[in-house]
This record gives sequence, structure tokens and C-alpha cells, in this order.
Amino acid sequence: MRVTRVAVTSAAALGAFLALPGPAAAHGLSGRADLPIPEWLFAWAAAVVLIASFASLAVLWKSPQLEEHDGFRPLPGRLSRLLVNPATEAFAALLGVALLVLTVWSGLAGVQTPQDNFAPTFVYVVFWVGLVLLSIAFGDVFRAFNPWRAIGRGTGFVTRRLTGRWQPPLRYPGWLGRWPAAAGLLGFAWLELAYSQGDDPSTLAVAVLVYTAITLIATACFGTEAWISRGEAFSVYFNLLSHISPLTVKDGRLGLRRPLSGMSTLEPLPGTVALLVVMIGNVMFDGASEGNPWVEIAPDIQSVFVDLGLSMGTSLELTFSVGLLIALGIVTAIYAIGVTGVRAIDHRPTVTVARSFVHTLVPIAAVYVLAHYFSLLAYNGQAIAFLSSDPLGNGWDLFGTAGGTIDYGVVGATVVWYVQVGVLVAGHACGLVLSHDRALALYGRAQAATASQYWMLAVMVAFTTSGLFLLSQANQ
Repeated sequence: MRVTRVAVTSAAALGAFLALPGPAAAHGLSGRADLPIPEWLFAWAAAVVLIASFASLAVLWKSPQLEEHDGFRPLPGRLSRLLVNPATEAFAALLGVALLVLTVWSGLAGVQTPQDNFAPTFVYVVFWVGLVLLSIAFGDVFRAFNPWRAIGRGTGFVTRRLTGRWQPPLRYPGWLGRWPAAAGLLGFAWLELAYSQGDDPSTLAVAVLVYTAITLIATACFGTEAWISRGEAFSVYFNLLSHISPLTVKDGRLGLRRPLSGMSTLEPLPGTVALLVVMIGNVMFDGASEGNPWVEIAPDIQSVFVDLGLSMGTSLELTFSVGLLIALGIVTAIYAIGVTGVRAIDHRPTVTVARSFVHTLVPIAAVYVLAHYFSLLAYNGQAIAFLSSDPLGNGWDLFGTAGGTIDYGVVGATVVWYVQVGVLVAGHACGLVLSHDRALALYGRAQAATASQYWMLAVMVAFTTSGLFLLSQANQ
């Protein structure tokens, strides 16, 4: 009966949500997809899939399968050594540093038209979106290419050789957790979504330089590995997403583990919940920032800042900053509802319960990025081929590809929509699996575990339908 009530409640909430006016996503397709069935039906079907998945888990998944062991199996020794060894690690580190230098150089010295400069496409498409896909498929690849880690380790090596022994002057405080990473990602989201010159190549280059300086100072204070693993925004971001991957490195060997089992090893440090809220909320706001109801209320918010004597440009930036904070508040509220429902069974403090299930948000954050930016990666990602030949936009043709153009026929709008829907539903189903498995590990009995997850089901349905809603409006 409880499952039925949750299903009815979720369906009713879904129907009310879909009745809202529709915004247009910032990075959506410009033309409407020629869908063979109505878009609203996708959302209903997605909700039904999640509810059916929940019921199946309650009946068939009686004991923890992901929490106990990951089933790690090393790849054949020769293949593992070929991919993971000091030479490949050094090459990847040097390539990462070279790409960092190229990004700054092209941003400062190149033409200041975003579509003709290497820096904006590399940062916002290849780095921000492409590395998400690589992290999910192949594990923590950014760790190998991380330029700040490479510089920090290289500097530490030289210092130790010159001085004989060197230790960071400060110990990274445990209470700080992942809070610096959450703040760093929020700053990046603000630069991309709220700052009026966020895609200006020189502005982006200066931001990269400032971030590099802050990161290197932090690594000097706390040690490279300590800051990279907890405080550096992008290292933490891509590492969280890499927990989804079946590929991982253990004891210097590359191998396969049971799908999703890596999520159970995620350490729920302070700031992890905030980090996931930022990861989901910034994409949610990006999807809603160019359509209703945002375009209806944004002028009213902006007029408040104008009345305070601020310029139109500053008022607009502050308005979008408010919108970003609103999106973060919505994500926080949705997750808080799920945690509150779990506490009907689990009477530990709210913060403790929230951290216990925070890993279930990682697949949601991943699929929000992949679904929302899939068309951006498929189309604009092609530009990196000809921008690499002419990174400054001054007429070079280093690799013979400078004359290339974006082929918008490489994938159709309808295919994009199907991929987006499939990714969203699959990601939220993974969230349900992780939540159910963690509940079994915490509460022992299958009945108690299922009872604790009714509101988590509502959370997954809410995130799924909101994601589909934004995507459907992006195609209008």
C-alpha cells in the first residue's frame, strides 16, 4: 500500500510539474526535435520506470551487493603495465601542463572572439563536458593529466632534492573536507552562467591564472596530494564521477570492478553534500536560465538592483547570481525531503544521514551534465579539431585542419533527445540502486531498507522529471 501511495503521489506531482510553462535550455538545440511520440509521455514513462525499478529492488534485492566487495579483477599484466607506468604518467602530466599553457596563451594573445579562440571551447566543452564522459567510462583520467598536480609534484621533487627534506608547513584540517572544492565549482559556475564576460577568452585566461595561483599556494601550504584530493575543485569533481566507472587502479594495477561498486567507497567528508548540490544545481539553472518562468521573474529581480543605483550590466550579473542560488536551494530542498523521509527509520542526526546517502547523487550529477550538454559536446566539440590548428585565430594551420567546420548533421535532433532521455533515466535508476543497497547495509532487514527509501524514490522522480522538463523545452 505504501508503494502505491508513493506512486500515486509521485505521478500527481509529475503531472503538476509538467503543466508548468516551459523554459529553453541555454545549450539546447535551436530546432525542435521531430519526436514520434509526445514529449510529456517520456516523462510519464520515466517515472513509471523508476517506480517499477523501486518495486523490483524491494522484491529481488534482499542483501547488499555493492557495499560488501567490488569484485576487482586486474587486467592482464602486460596491458596494465602498458597503460599504467611512470612513463605514461609523466607523458600525461606534461601534456596536461602544455594544455594549461596553451589555454592561457590563446586566451591572452589570440583573437577575442569566443568561437575563434581555443580557450573557451577547450574549457567549456572539452574539459568541462568531455572529461565527464571520460571519467565515467575510464576512471579518474584527470588525475593523470592534472596540470596543477604535475606542477606541485615537480616543485616538491626539486625542493626535496635541493634541501634534502621538505614537508608542507600546514596539515589539511579534517573539518574543511571538500568545502574548498564546492566553493571552487560554485565560482566556475558563476563565471560560466552569471558573469557577462565569462566566455571572453582573455577573461577566461585570467581566471585560469588566478585559479592556478590559488591552487599552487594551497599545495605549498598543505601538500600536493592533500589539496588535490580534497580541496582542488576539478580534481575532486572528476574523481567523484570516476567512482561510477568500472575501471580503476589498485596497487598500481589497472582492473575492472563491479559496476557502481566504486560509489560505496566514497568517503562522506564535510562539504560533500554541498559539492553535489552545486554540481546538480548549476546545470539545473543553466537549463532554465533562458526560458519561463525565469525570463518572467528575472526582469523584476534586475529592476530591484537597478533601483539601488547599480548599472544594467552589474544588475544582470547579480540577477543571474540570485537565479543560481535559487537553483541550489531547490536541489537542497529536494534532497532534504528524501533525507527527512529516511529519518523515519534512521534516527541518527540529519547531517549524518545526508552524508550516508550523498553518493546516490553522483550518478544524478553525471547524467545532468551528459544529458544537458550532449548536443554541445556532439556539435561544438568538433570545433576543437580546427581550433587546435589555429588556437589564436590568426590564420595558422598547424595540423591541416584549420579549414574545418562543424557538421550539424553528424547526429539528428531526435537521436539527441533519445540519448538525453535514456541517460537521465538510467542515471536516476542507478541512484535508486545505490540508495537501496546502502539502506540494506545500514538497516539489515529488507523491509526496513525499503521503508526508508519511499521518499528517496520521490527524490529520484523529481530530479528525473525536472531534467526531462528542461530538456524538452530546450528543443522548442
